[in-house]
Amino acid sequence: MLTIDNLTYRIQGRVLMDGASARIPAGWKVGLIGRNGTGKSTLLRLIRESLTESDSAIRIGKAAKMGWVAQEVEASDRTLIEETLAADTERAQLMHAAETVTDPDELADIHERLMTTDAWSGESRAASILTGLGFSQADLSRACREFSGGWRMRAALAGVLFAEPDLLLLDEPTNYLDLEGAAWLESYLRTYPHTVLLVSHDRELLNSAVTHILALEHQKLTVHAGNYDSWQKKKAEQLALAQAQKAKQDKQKAHLQSFVDRFRAKASKATQAQSRLKMLEKMQDIVIPLEERTHPFEFPAPGELASPLFVLDNADLGYAPGQPVLRNVQLRVDNDDRIAIVGANGQGKSTLVKSIANRLNLLAGNRVAAPKVEIGYFSQDQLDELNEGENALDHVRRMRPQASDGQIRAIVANIGFNRDKAETKVEKLSGGEKVRLLLGLTALKKPHILILDEPTSHLDIDSREALIHALNDYEGAVLLITHDVYLAEATADRLWLVNDGRAAPYDGDLSDYRALVLAADKTRGGAPAIVPDEPSAPPPPPKRSESDIRRATVDIRKQISAAEREMEKHRDTIAKLDAKLANPSLYDRDPDEAVRLGTARDKAQADLDKAEEAWLAASEAYETAASA
Repeated sequence: MLTIDNLTYRIQGRVLMDGASARIPAGWKVGLIGRNGTGKSTLLRLIRESLTESDSAIRIGKAAKMGWVAQEVEASDRTLIEETLAADTERAQLMHAAETVTDPDELADIHERLMTTDAWSGESRAASILTGLGFSQADLSRACREFSGGWRMRAALAGVLFAEPDLLLLDEPTNYLDLEGAAWLESYLRTYPHTVLLVSHDRELLNSAVTHILALEHQKLTVHAGNYDSWQKKKAEQLALAQAQKAKQDKQKAHLQSFVDRFRAKASKATQAQSRLKMLEKMQDIVIPLEERTHPFEFPAPGELASPLFVLDNADLGYAPGQPVLRNVQLRVDNDDRIAIVGANGQGKSTLVKSIANRLNLLAGNRVAAPKVEIGYFSQDQLDELNEGENALDHVRRMRPQASDGQIRAIVANIGFNRDKAETKVEKLSGGEKVRLLLGLTALKKPHILILDEPTSHLDIDSREALIHALNDYEGAVLLITHDVYLAEATADRLWLVNDGRAAPYDGDLSDYRALVLAADKTRGGAPAIVPDEPSAPPPPPKRSESDIRRATVDIRKQISAAEREMEKHRDTIAKLDAKLANPSLYDRDPDEAVRLGTARDKAQADLDKAEEAWLAASEAYETAASA
């Protein structure tokens, strides 16, 4: 499907890729990873441009259709569903031709192609994609101009997914999605019928939606079978092996050098010493690649305050009197809280945290904060609040006017800016560097409550890991809004659900919530309705004994075990086939064998999917029987 052969590319004299090569067969779901600035988005651009370059080092299969999200949907009068349907240009042309062509033979060919491509189900499929990405049924008939830029980006993503290109290129697709939309996209990509190449720093997406990792490191490309976690494990194993081999080589070199030093001057041993000296000269050093270190984030410990730190009491929240976004909110924040706030975009998550941060006045009710409580607030919107023409030193100096120049520079260095970056104007900083500066400025306040509204959109995976460590070390309370499931699961132990004009604690974890989102009928934003606590509900019936459950579920447990064995067998088969298909020489040496292996892999994947469906059905039956 996609071949990259000896690609070298420079930007302003800086080498991004030097003789990089990789091959991606049809049907693979590939995550393109690498640190910020290594050239991932550039590589996607070069792949797109290869369509118009006959002598390109990048080639895709003949007649293959490529698709990507170029920009947000135009703010036009076309409805959302019309814009999405138009993204499949072949379907649009065929549908038009079916209404205008009069030649019977040509018309027959058109209708045959329409049936082959399942064009008649286009509207329902487009509607399914749009609602999966968070649009309501009512939105589908609204004009595109009525939506904000972020929602039009979602519409553009819906269009390219609907067109189903043979090679789908995605660059950080979850950046403009909420957690619910990201969960749906993961599920959709897993079953996407063609090849996917996506750039993402979303670890959950890279673990759940890809079959292979394409790593751009040290100006080279390498392909690895498996998801991001398996790649990391393999990389750690390779590093450990290289370190062990280097230690062994160093020991051998020291032994040889010792012999040379000891016997070089002795005539009787001169020949042996010279021989060992030649061995030393011929020995090729094992080089262990240097890993770039990510500067840590730090959130200093706040002063001690008694709980609760903050209470909203029967509060109405919103922007205009008489038009509350959220009603009768009754929530509190304590010292040790780690809370992820979930709910679809547009439901009021940001309204809630802005009200807690005192950036919005309450429309009704009470806000009660502990005396001297300090609240740190970070939002992506604040990136625009940084002062153009100023650098990191200027921003810190404004917050610490009494500090000396040396102290200011020390603070900026601790945030993660070296001398050059400290003096770089903010408009020249990358998105990740701006996030780091804002988080550093927030930390200077030593907040008791740290509110983070989508902090990771511009951070690479290593920086996200650093943020997780910092939040887990932080001694204050955390309120987190994020589409990054991995970040939320690693740092939060409670959920608040914002939906349908209400905000309340959610009784369950993120896995429960994601499963509910994927199973629920899509309402506005795709989120399920809040299920409030019911203190007056009758107590549950007494649980049956384990022996009763085992007797009642013996046949179901056999089905589960059989399905698990089948799944393991097919996974082993797929892993072996992937190892063979990952060999670049296979496609030149024996293309027919490559096709055979690809077909065998497709069958193994289909068998695995069937076994997983059987396992899920049996597991659900077991849970039902066990709780009956």
